[in-house]
Amino acid sequence: MPMSRDVWRATPHVVRLGLLGLGNVGAAFAELVDDDQQGINRRVGLGLEITRIAVRDTAKPRGPLGRLDRITDEAASVVADPSVDVVVELIGGIEPAKSLILAALNAGKPVVTANKELLAQDGPELFAAAESAGRALLFEAAVAGAIPLVRALRVSLVGEHIRRVLGIVNGTTNYILTEMSEKGLSYAAALVAAQELGYAERDPAADVGGHDAAAKAAILAGIAFSADVVAGDVYREGIEAIETADIEFAHRLGYEVKLLAVAEQLVAPDGGPAMIAVRVHPAMVPADHPLASIRGPSNAVFVEGDAAGELMFFGRGAGGRPTASAVLGDVVDAAGALGAEGSLRFAPRHRAQIRPIGELRAQYYVAIDVTDRPGVLATVATAFGRHNVSVRSMEQVGLGDEARLVFITHLAVESDVQATLRELAPLDVVRRVGGLIRVIGQER
Repeated sequence: MPMSRDVWRATPHVVRLGLLGLGNVGAAFAELVDDDQQGINRRVGLGLEITRIAVRDTAKPRGPLGRLDRITDEAASVVADPSVDVVVELIGGIEPAKSLILAALNAGKPVVTANKELLAQDGPELFAAAESAGRALLFEAAVAGAIPLVRALRVSLVGEHIRRVLGIVNGTTNYILTEMSEKGLSYAAALVAAQELGYAERDPAADVGGHDAAAKAAILAGIAFSADVVAGDVYREGIEAIETADIEFAHRLGYEVKLLAVAEQLVAPDGGPAMIAVRVHPAMVPADHPLASIRGPSNAVFVEGDAAGELMFFGRGAGGRPTASAVLGDVVDAAGALGAEGSLRFAPRHRAQIRPIGELRAQYYVAIDVTDRPGVLATVATAFGRHNVSVRSMEQVGLGDEARLVFITHLAVESDVQATLRELAPLDVVRRVGGLIRVIGQER
């Protein structure tokens, strides 16, 4: 029979951790725990001890973290070890991380993970396993690094009816767009700068293509709306097609260009149950919106609720120590639940009804390169009109024997805008359909 919470709190208690992975985040987490035993005990009233660590290569030098009595290359043995109370998964990827997490939960052990890719792909299965086992599955570090966003949505705002969550959840792309905005760099030059500073990987596709942000958007939507949302439900565009000219035009109109993750609950067109729309794409954000001022590799998430109104969470979204700090917070939560009758639980989830992006309405920035000759503007404008896309403003910029036509639309349906561009692309007067950027905020 589990001891009561009051007795557990009054009894000196050491929680033994099994750590899977000793990479950038894993090493930072192990250092936090090893170096601050007394401080952790003083702040939270319990001791944390990493008793087992699973690594891929046991021969690799690891300094004081690599004590031979706790290092192994058999991750499954760490999970199965009866002396391990809480499993911390920092391997990343799908397998063997998924099997190890399921094994830990089935063995009655809480799990802390930072694995956004796995949660975005197989979250519903993992959450069901945690619910069945009656154990916590915590993942604060999977979204926005050190920012306590998951905990805020799960605990502080659990009674709030959240309408929308939108934010900058990838520091690499925000750094690149900041460099393009403030220094006038091309996308290629800004990407090189990000790689030189360690903000972008050698292969940056997961970041610049929006994959990383889409995984985080799926996780956030699931928490905010108590729904099973997976990465495949998220509409995704990256920043590879953004040009300096697009950003300069946005500035003239009073906007900044950001890669946003957006999750919102919408009333169904037929009056049925609310639907969820989740997407990641570049957006023109009004310069006076708090997200427009987020610079460099920082993250920020804006939450809109019925009672709480508008809240913003801001901080470092990546890096070993910030992410490790979030992992540590989850470990403390999971350790605390060990001494309680019951465990940390999330609200029951339902299968999300996803509203496709083609049904959504927004304003749009559209840039089209055309042959500079009489009648071209009328031809292009006719295509917009034929698909019920009303143009709010148009500007023509000369490019030698070509011209760039830049349009800002009134509110329009996404599918109508896409149909317009499909009609325009093959016309002989159209050299290239360039930028398409959605505009966030009230029409103005």
